[in-house]
Amino acid sequence: MKKEYLTTIGLEIHAELKTETKMFCNSKNDPDERNPNINICPVCMGYPGTLPVINKEAVKHILRMGIAVGGQIADFTEFDRKNYFYPDIPKGYQISQYKFPLIKGGVLRGVQLTRIHLEEDTARSSHDTGDFSLVDYNRACLPLMELVTEPVIHSAKEASSFAKELQLLLQCLGAGEANMEKGEMRVEANISVSSDESFGTKVEVKNLNSFRSVEKAIEYEVARHIEAIENGDKVTQETRGWDEKKEITFSQRLKEESHDYRYFPEPDLPKLFIKEIPEFSEENLKSVMPELPWEKRERYINVIELKESDAEVFVVNSEWSVYFEEVSDHLKNDKKLTILASNYIISDLLGLVGKEGEFWSKKPIGSDDFAALIKMVGDEKITSRTAKDILAIMYREGGKPEQIAEAKGLLQKSDESELKKIVEEIINSNPKVVEDYKGGKEASLQFLIGQGMKATKGSANPKILSDLFKSRL
Repeated sequence: MKKEYLTTIGLEIHAELKTETKMFCNSKNDPDERNPNINICPVCMGYPGTLPVINKEAVKHILRMGIAVGGQIADFTEFDRKNYFYPDIPKGYQISQYKFPLIKGGVLRGVQLTRIHLEEDTARSSHDTGDFSLVDYNRACLPLMELVTEPVIHSAKEASSFAKELQLLLQCLGAGEANMEKGEMRVEANISVSSDESFGTKVEVKNLNSFRSVEKAIEYEVARHIEAIENGDKVTQETRGWDEKKEITFSQRLKEESHDYRYFPEPDLPKLFIKEIPEFSEENLKSVMPELPWEKRERYINVIELKESDAEVFVVNSEWSVYFEEVSDHLKNDKKLTILASNYIISDLLGLVGKEGEFWSKKPIGSDDFAALIKMVGDEKITSRTAKDILAIMYREGGKPEQIAEAKGLLQKSDESELKKIVEEIINSNPKVVEDYKGGKEASLQFLIGQGMKATKGSANPKILSDLFKSRL
């Protein structure tokens, strides 16, 4: 009988925050700067005699995150020095938070949080330059959020889903882009495996820079632990890296404990009493909170009644969400037409974007014109097939849907006298199909209707066409 194992995962996620300047100085916060060591100053480079100053906007971002996840905002908080020596730490220590984080507790995607705190980022090291390494200090001292979960995650998929929801939340709040490819959000997973309810030996896998890497690294590490246990080997508590090409983890160093960093309160920064700062009050912060990702998901699915998969497209992509909301407003939030608009955006407009290229720089179809097209479908002025053709013309050539429909002769034909002539021609041209239909073959009627739609370039009213065929036959 195969033995069952319990996987336990806790995540530590770092995300760079969107601010004009760095965490403790007025150097520019520009994650897209390509020239090394441009956005630096004596403060972020740790020159003797310089003093840091707290970035108020970065603190505000963390407090809003805390409110979003239902965490406890600290009354008293302070910064600490985390001491370790490495080339990417110019001061020989990192300013972080230890005993008194800004936020304690909270829940995100059903996962209990331990804390959310604020610190400065490290510099960026390059080790692929031959016999030496290079350090770019542009990133040093950028404001960095660290979020720590409780060890309550039990699968790689759950860990990845949590990280995706956190990325959405950061983007929704305007706190950060959290682009993992650029290193703006990095995931570290603490993983243990045991054959009972107790925790196994914890191993940390650092700097996972994609959701795929998060899943693959956890799956690999779980399998490695199980193999070691079944072979009677001991799992070592350590920090491991992830090799993206080989899809394996590798040992980096033995895991440090908090005492190894010799934390002590940062003497050059003031203590903060959050409740004494009016703009940090919960009332002020809540007044500017946007609709959160899970609130939007709930509204789309349960109020507008979109399919879950369609709702998720709009939740994940803020630009398409804004476009969809604008279209819905033009449709006066008519539920039936709004659902129809969602279907056309997801199935047809996004398909055109995939084939034709960039949408947002050109904006070939305004939300008002898209809504007008949907109204024409709803009013049965055009058929669904015709709407797709008009949409393609609007995308490639521009124009108003009504004008395109008229110019191309695509307005739905409901004039029975005109359609009767077409019906008669199709019946005369397809005697075998007519005979099959009279013999009870229902599918033959659909063929005849299809021929009618083809003859009218998709502009015939299919219901009237169907009734005319049935009446004639």
